[in-house]
Amino acid sequence: MRILCTNDDGIHAPGLETLEAIARALSDDVWVVAPETDQSGVSHSLSLNDPLRLREISDRHFAVKGTPTDCVIMGVRHLMRETKPDLILSGVNRGQNVAEDVSYSGTVAGAIEGTLLGVPSIALSQAYSASSRKDLKWQCAEHHGPKVVRKILEAGIDKGILVNVNFPDCEPDDVEGSAVVNQGVRTQELLKLDERADGRGNPYYWIGFERRPFTPGNGTDLWAIANRRIAITPLRLDMTDEPTLTRYAQLFD
Repeated sequence: MRILCTNDDGIHAPGLETLEAIARALSDDVWVVAPETDQSGVSHSLSLNDPLRLREISDRHFAVKGTPTDCVIMGVRHLMRETKPDLILSGVNRGQNVAEDVSYSGTVAGAIEGTLLGVPSIALSQAYSASSRKDLKWQCAEHHGPKVVRKILEAGIDKGILVNVNFPDCEPDDVEGSAVVNQGVRTQELLKLDERADGRGNPYYWIGFERRPFTPGNGTDLWAIANRRIAITPLRLDMTDEPTLTRYAQLFD
């Protein structure tokens, strides 16, 4: 099995080392194509106004001056064009990608692009908390990742579907199992703008989220992570809402 690994945290991110370890537990034919720098939050963006610069780090390890989407295209259409990958793994992201994170995530976007290119794709992320942010439990993803990926591949990934996997913030032995769950919803009241001033007194802003008690919905990715479960969520490329489509069709003929 030929595996292409990418991420959004950049070519030197520790999560990419964890991802490669997961991939090598599944196959010896592993390629790594990742962004030159951190591309967190770029979503499914393409570099259309700048050229893509490709740098070989070592054998089958490449850095691209571009987004995760650029990296997947570079890997599939250029570096591996003679024999395209059988699987694309994106991550392991530094921090969970659940709820609305899915829309912003470059990690998930890497899996989206792989799916668009016809390659089964899985996004993987490692959750952390305020107390563990300086000591992420990468060992949780590395330990459980190969088994989770194998099970997903055995079950099969249908055309137009990608899989989003999130590992909880705990030691491998403390994981309470896995859960196939819906994408959750947070309250956007947590979203905030932090206003600051530079050395000349000019204002600038950071986008952030408040930390306060929040009860996740049962059966969601947020619930799974909070209960030390590995969250597995299938996502569709086709975002058409069928009930609304039917309702609108009765209005516009």
